[in-house]
Amino acid sequence: CPRRCRQRSASSTPPASVSASVRTTLGAELFDIGANLTDAMYQGEYMGKQYHAADLAGVLERAWASGVGRIVVTGGCLEDARAALRLTEADERLTCTVGVHPTRCGEFEAAGGEGEGEGEAAAAAHLEALHALIEDGRARGKVVAVGECGLDYARLNFCDADAQRRGFVRQLELARRSGLPLFLHCREAAEDTLAILSEHRDKWTRAVVHSFDGTQSELEAFLALDGMYVGINGCSLKTEDNLRVAASVPLDRLMIETDAPWCEIRASSAAAKHVPSRPKALDRKKWAEGCMVKS
Repeated sequence: CPRRCRQRSASSTPPASVSASVRTTLGAELFDIGANLTDAMYQGEYMGKQYHAADLAGVLERAWASGVGRIVVTGGCLEDARAALRLTEADERLTCTVGVHPTRCGEFEAAGGEGEGEGEAAAAAHLEALHALIEDGRARGKVVAVGECGLDYARLNFCDADAQRRGFVRQLELARRSGLPLFLHCREAAEDTLAILSEHRDKWTRAVVHSFDGTQSELEAFLALDGMYVGINGCSLKTEDNLRVAASVPLDRLMIETDAPWCEIRASSAAAKHVPSRPKALDRKKWAEGCMVKS
């Protein structure tokens, strides 16, 4: 499944032999460590316009039939994380993260006024609300990580770098208090991400840098941190350089994800030659039950 595109879902329901071959080859069911299942596209809505009926239930059924055994639903802000937690209650195979995506870190101070100290007080209250949600979900076995948090310098138009760094550091405190691993986002910001993680090493024990698309030297720097794992999806495999970097990730430090409904392996991707078949996909205007939505 995808990221900056519109193709979604798993495939149309696969033959039982395909599902069986996945389990036989890998020796276990697949575990998707990151899927944005609260996205409006799963309700048939694209950029505020309704195109088709909600189809998340069908998407999940195709995922389970294709050999996926567990999915972690990504929380990108407080309200999104609340929705993710509600969604996980519908199926024991779903768990979620709680955190604030770097491009949305402005929400930490947004509720405050203009008076001295009001922004910081609002940020502290927001952090407490996140912590309360983590503890509530963790008690039910549903919240498994803090995030999606980190830095994204490719999209500073959504949130400036200073606000992102403040938000990231605040969420490391959530990791310290909960003992949960970090679900990290790092886009064109490896140097600062690594610096913050190193400076606050006492606040976290385990982490995965998801959707990794960095260089070989950046990969090595992340892997030098004890307890760090690397998440790979279609956005990690766009170029030949990406493929070489991904191939060098030690298997015991590698995790896989879809980042659905984003980050599929597109036909233009360097990895496309390794994908022997593609499921049927239709334009969103011609949506039909059991089909993916074309990019």
